[in-house]
Order: sequence, then structure tokens, then C-alpha cells
Amino acid sequence: MRTGIATVCLSGTLKEKMQACAIAGFDGIEIFEQDLVTSPHSPEDVRKMAADLGLGLDLYQPFRDFDGVTPDLLKANLRRADAKFKLMSRLGMDTILVCSNVATATIDDDELRASQLAELAGLAGDHGVKVAYEALAWGKYVNDYEHAYRLVEMVDHPNLGTCLDSFHILSRDWDTAPIEDINAEKIFFVQVADAPKLSMDVLSWSRHYRVFPGEGQFELAKFMGHVVRAGYTGPVSLEVFNDVFRQSDTERTAVDAMRSLIWLEEQSAKWLASTSTDAAAGNGSGSRRRYPMELATLPKVNEPAGFNFAEVKADDTAQLEKLLGQLGFGFEGRHRTKDVQLWTMGQARVIINEQAASHSEPAIAALGFDVDSPVIASARAQQLKAPVVARKVQADEEVFQGISAPDSTEIFLCQGSPDGTAAWTHEFGEGLERSAAPQNAVIDHVNLAQPWQHFDEAVLFYTSALALEPQPFAEVPSPSGLVRSQVMETSNGAVRLVLNLAPAQQAQAARKTYQEHIAFAVDDLVATARDARDRGLEFLQIPANYYEDLDARFDLEPGFLATLKELNLLYDRDANGEFLHFYTATVGSVFFEMVERRGNYDGYGAPNAPVRHAVQYDSLHRV
Repeated sequence: MRTGIATVCLSGTLKEKMQACAIAGFDGIEIFEQDLVTSPHSPEDVRKMAADLGLGLDLYQPFRDFDGVTPDLLKANLRRADAKFKLMSRLGMDTILVCSNVATATIDDDELRASQLAELAGLAGDHGVKVAYEALAWGKYVNDYEHAYRLVEMVDHPNLGTCLDSFHILSRDWDTAPIEDINAEKIFFVQVADAPKLSMDVLSWSRHYRVFPGEGQFELAKFMGHVVRAGYTGPVSLEVFNDVFRQSDTERTAVDAMRSLIWLEEQSAKWLASTSTDAAAGNGSGSRRRYPMELATLPKVNEPAGFNFAEVKADDTAQLEKLLGQLGFGFEGRHRTKDVQLWTMGQARVIINEQAASHSEPAIAALGFDVDSPVIASARAQQLKAPVVARKVQADEEVFQGISAPDSTEIFLCQGSPDGTAAWTHEFGEGLERSAAPQNAVIDHVNLAQPWQHFDEAVLFYTSALALEPQPFAEVPSPSGLVRSQVMETSNGAVRLVLNLAPAQQAQAARKTYQEHIAFAVDDLVATARDARDRGLEFLQIPANYYEDLDARFDLEPGFLATLKELNLLYDRDANGEFLHFYTATVGSVFFEMVERRGNYDGYGAPNAPVRHAVQYDSLHRV
């Protein structure tokens, strides 16, 4: 699949955008007109720059408001088009995007539109240019891709074809199956963009909230599958209007964009394989139909089986050690060659890393996941542009396959074992008597705060590299604004990762407001809380008003309610079960949560999140 991206997707100057696209590995680019108009480089300079960078110049865009106009306006539009065709010749480009008219169309007549598009196609032919006609979702008279294609057929000119844009099609819920009936030779260009499902006018939705494939909720694999079946072989190019992307680091955004197309290519191949009606049409029952566009796939990996460990980095570890001990974790000793500690409770493992942590407050630094084949999983992640993280090891020490997440959290892919043990733990506490930890526990979920400019990137990263499935996002009230919360999890809930986007006020404030936490699941939370209290644990103090509201909502047994209040436990219930949990005080930017899931409760106590945010806010700002 030939990959492309529109320069409008990125921040920076035209030169910076082109350099970033080349570094990310794109085959070609679309030049957005404003980027050229504002550039100090001549068309000839841009053409040479593209050649030097190995980038094709695939599309010039946009040419707006051409069709459905009066004769006088048509004459002006043809003059404007002639100038652009000459400019394209200087650039060495042969395809232009013409959008269906939004602003100046006054005549709703397909015969007139076809005749005007025929004149444009004739002029384009004189310049060796192809016109890709696109139906904008908010076009005045033409807003349906099938309508646009009917006009192309009416004109029947070799220099007029259509552009299929996933946003304009999927935002209007148009059926994508008829794409397969379009003559592939008349599909001049394909643009893709994802988007969250929002209830708003389609123009505002398009201009501000598009995202890269895998970061939204559109069925892009299905869209691309129909495009492939139609026989299209040209570029598949990203056209994403997004306020955050246009403020973020140019090269990093380009890499994220390339990752999204690699992921989309794989997902489209899977969709084709799963929906093929002619899987056995060849010589063997396992053969599948081949299409002109070949879609590459990645090394196959299963979703993680669970968390292997969580790591917190800190300079002064005394508070962390005290907190873990109070929770009931046992100290398993120090690493034999590194300045690292291991603490465990059942199968929950926490590493405290003191290496290169000078003047660092405690913060979550790394997560380990159990996978079937760490080497294959790492190879897949690297093909998806994930940066490699390496750690020095001595002889007879575990070699972890590591990659870096968008927020710089280090992700280690570990060899899982059926009994939940970890081979690397023997590297800790040589000669130390192992602690007896009768309490069973596992890492239930980890909550990571995401920088505002990398939130969507993180969703795609964990979806594509770790096979986690994004759940519908939620917005949680806090004293400083809404916190966007995105759950990423495996199908069985063995791995639950919660990505939080802090309000702008917090994002611009001190590091201490970026609170993250690790949650541990136990069998008996009340007993765990009592034991922790006896060890002197400082709980997050829950206001009495909460328990009055809890009683009103659930009509709890008085003794049980009194226990919850006594131990600062929070409670939730749904049709599937119950959820009990408590939080510790914050150390640096980290706090811990202990949870108990009863029945088949699968949530996170979402109604209690505003309470936690308010109490933590109060403790941070208390004078």
C-alpha cells in the first residue's frame, strides 16, 4: 500500500513538514495550498526538496467552490483553475482535489454540474492534470460519494475521477459497500481519517476533531476493504484536521500518523480475510482472492495475559517503602547488580527503581506485561514505530524486550508463565529469607496521566502495539475541570490500563498534579484495610457526605455502611456485582488503590471518581 499524508495534518513550515514525513517513512504527500502559499520556497524548490527526500507529490488541494455556478462565475473559476494547473506543472504534480461546492453554488442541476466539470476536465487534460472530484459531507448540493461518482460517469472524461474520503462518507453514515461497484480507474485518490463519535455539526466535527486511524471510532478497516475490493491501487493518504496535532511536535506527529496507516493496513487485511466470500475459490480450500493492492501484515501477537510488574522510580524511597509495607507487601530484597528493590503481595509485583533518579519524586516509570513471545511482540511494536528501550544486564539476568510509550513510560514485554511466577525474581534478595505473604493480590489496573498533546497517540499505541481494546471514553468531573478517561483493556480484563487526560489547568501546573496510581485486587478488602490501618496506613479521607449519599442510593445494611465509613472505603454496585476500594495518600505523583471485585463487576467505581479527585485536590491545595 502506497502511504501518503496531507501537510495540513502537521505543525510547522512546509519544509519542516516534508522532512518529518520523509523521516516517518511516507511514500508521498498532499500539498495543502496554504502551506505552499505561505512558504518562502518556490514551486521548483519544493519539487527538488521532495525528490531529495524521496517523497512523491501526490495531490494538490483543495480547489473549492467550482460547480453549480452561474456562467460569469464559471469563467472566473476556469481562470483560477488554469493558474493552479500551471503551478502544478512547476511542482511536478498531476492530481488536484476539487471539492463539491459549498459556498457559491446556486443551481441544483446535475446536467449543469456535469457540463461544468467537463469543461474543467478538458482544461485539466490540456495541462496533463487529473481532477479528483470529492463530495464534501456538507456540500450544498453534492454531499454523497455516490452522487459525486454519478457526475463523474456523466462526464466520462479520462481526466475526471473521484476522491473517496472516509470522513465525508462515514460521518454521514453512508453505506460503504457500493464503493466496490465504482470503476477502479475512476478512483483517482483515497483519503482516510478517523474520528470520535460526536453529536455536532459535521463541519465543526471535521475541522477540529479528526484523528488518525485507530484513534477514533470509525469502521475504517471496512471502508478500506471495500476500496481494495474495488481494485484501487493508488495512494492511501491521511487528511486529518486536528487542533492538537497542529500544535504538537512535527516529527513525532508524523511518526504517529505513519503508525496509524501501518495499523490500518493490517486491520484492513484482517477484515478482508474475515469477510471474504471466495476464501476457497482457488486451488486449495485455504486460498484467498488476491487484489491489485496488496496489504502488508505485522507479526501476529495475542493480547497480554496480565501484568508482570509495575515500576516506580524515586530518589528518596523511604515513603514508598513505608507505604507498601503498610499495605501488606513483603520486601523481597535488592537486585544483585542494580539499585533496585522488589516488593510483592501474592502475584502483584512492584519494583522501586533508584537508578538515575536523582532529585526525582516518586513516579510510575515502567510496566511489564506477560506475553506469549516477547521477541515477536517487540518486533511488531518496532514495525509500528515504537522506540526501543534497552536495559543493561549482567550474565544470567533476564533480558527484557522494552519499548517506550508516548508518555515515556517504559513498556517491557515479559515471558508469561502458567502459574503466574516470574523467572527474573531470583535476581533479588540473594540470601534473604522470603517474606510470607498470605494475602493474595494481583495488579488490577494502572492509571496513567497523559500529556494533552499525546493522548490520541497513546490510544493508538496501546491498541496497535499491545492489542488492548479501547472502551468508550468518559469524562469525570474534578475541581479543576473535566478529566477525560480512556480505558484500554484485554477481552478478559486481565490487563486494564486507564489513560487520563488532565484538564488544561492541571496540564500547565506543577508536576505534583499529574497523579497516577496502581490498583491491586485482593480477596477481602475489609480485612486488608483493617490490617493496613493497624500498620499505620494513612488513607485518603472520604467526607461524611459521601456516605450519606451512598446510603440514599443503595440502602446498605447499617453495619456494612458503618464499616465502609470507619475504614474510608468507597463502594459501587451494578447489575453484575459490587466493587469496594480505598486509596492511599499520594507520594510524589503516585498513590495506590486496593480493590475487591464481587460477582462480575467489571468497572472502576466511576461514580466515586469525582470524590477522589475532590479530596486529592483539597489535600494538594490545603494551606
